Amino acid sequence: MKTYLTVYLGAAVLAIMTTPIVIRIAKRLNILDAPDVRKVHSKPIPRIGGVAIFVSMMALTLPVLFLQNPIGDSFRLVQSKIVALLVAAGFVFIVGLVDDIRGLPVRAKFLAQLVAALVVCHAGIRIPGVTVTESLVINFGWLSWPITILWIVGISNAINLIDGLDGLAAGICAATCGVIVILSFYFGPPVMTVMMLSLMGALTGFLFYNFSPAKIFMGDSGSLFLGFIIASSSVLCAAKAETLVGLALPTLTLGIPIFDTLLSMLRRFLERRSMFAPDRSHFHHQLLALGFRQRHAVMIAYAVTLLAAGLGMFMLVTRNAETVVVFVCILFLLVLAFRIVGSVRLRETMAALKKKHSISSEKKREMEDFQQVELHFRQAENFDHWWRAVSTAADKMGVLNLSLHLMNRDGTPKELTWRHESWTPNSDNDLLKASFPVADRRSGPPLK
Repeated sequence: MKTYLTVYLGAAVLAIMTTPIVIRIAKRLNILDAPDVRKVHSKPIPRIGGVAIFVSMMALTLPVLFLQNPIGDSFRLVQSKIVALLVAAGFVFIVGLVDDIRGLPVRAKFLAQLVAALVVCHAGIRIPGVTVTESLVINFGWLSWPITILWIVGISNAINLIDGLDGLAAGICAATCGVIVILSFYFGPPVMTVMMLSLMGALTGFLFYNFSPAKIFMGDSGSLFLGFIIASSSVLCAAKAETLVGLALPTLTLGIPIFDTLLSMLRRFLERRSMFAPDRSHFHHQLLALGFRQRHAVMIAYAVTLLAAGLGMFMLVTRNAETVVVFVCILFLLVLAFRIVGSVRLRETMAALKKKHSISSEKKREMEDFQQVELHFRQAENFDHWWRAVSTAADKMGVLNLSLHLMNRDGTPKELTWRHESWTPNSDNDLLKASFPVADRRSGPPLK
């Protein structure tokens, strides 16, 4: 217990000491986050706080792993997995730091996360299955790879998306670290307790400078690193637990970033925008829109997170179907929280789904019409066939009246006219009219 306390307090103190140094370095090198329409801060803020978090955690974690005590022994039992986890997390941190300093394409960061997740999976940190009840055991088999990668990459980006208010992501991650500490006490391994306590301590110290009004942001170096190492650690604990609670409890604690990410993806899908496109409809943005100040909005998010985690603890003392009931009920409460702040709008969502279906159906119909008209043009063997193809195209395009004025080679004028069956002499008064002059036409005898 003394080791655990030393790790937590040591990481917290080290973060308190190193964060001001990082702030000065960021200001000197002009590594600042400038305000814009999507952000809530009004002046440039240093954005490499992830450096302080990473250094503080690693400085307290690495020495403990080599102690000649039960913690060191537990590390040596899973040494390959822990080494792979720390190396992959370090790689993600470096990628995030490069993005904070120089900027990286979104797809490049996404690819880096995939590579890191593959490294972790290859080391054996995977979700092999879930024991829902004694009679319902789901083994994922080869699907454990894509499921684990989806979880790790998904959580990494969820933490990155939720990092929009001072102290929000750091506080939620600290709470999740505390939950994984409890799980590691229950199911092991002890080395995971050390890692999560050191990370929680680093976040505690960092929050002295990151809570509103923030003097520094964690940046992508912090959010991507936190999401990756927390997601991977939860997988390792879940594999040891071999029960639903091993993964369900971290899921509930991360409920806000997870639901926020899913809803963001749904919004972008319905609005036919890129999945990487930014917006201002996240959970914390909705709280600000309701009139809450930054500090109060963050405290509300903390309260929802702690409530979900606290209620989720009942899963540690329940069994089988009772655990599932507790999990589902808390998920419902999280959805209700999003509904209250306005992030979940059922009517608007259904209307958007209908609109998207209508647009997709219209697009499919128009493509079929285009292919049909194209076939008519290809099969046209003479001018009359060509004119019928033009008339068919006009019909498909919703044209009511089409006229073609020609001059035969013998100097006589010729006019071809096509009208839709719904056309009336008064229709032209309310129509958009367009004229397209044609400079040349193909050679040949006079048109007949």
